Amino acid sequence: MSVLVWIIYDITENKLRSKVSKECKKAGLIRVQKSVFLGKLEWNRFDELGEKCRDIIDKDTDSLYIFPFCQEDFRQIKVLGQGFDKKLVNDEILAKFF
Repeated sequence: MSVLVWIIYDITENKLRSKVSKECKKAGLIRVQKSVFLGKLEWNRFDELGEKCRDIIDKDTDSLYIFPFCQEDFRQIKVLGQGFDKKLVNDEILAKFF
């Protein structure tokens, strides 16, 4: 069973931030803002990605959130203002989720 996930992070060191970004991309997630990824993961990959990210970040200075969403809740999200970074996310990518 797969789940939609948001990964949102605030990581101070460039090297660690880059490692987390690479792990998110390897998991098949799509960058929608500079420090935000979105995508579908199998439940076992959800836990695995969380553990990998936990091992990368500095727990004293960084934060990383992994939010699971069901499809119904996800469709109720409201995007206000500029929304997604247009350089990173096109309409084709958004159509996969909304």
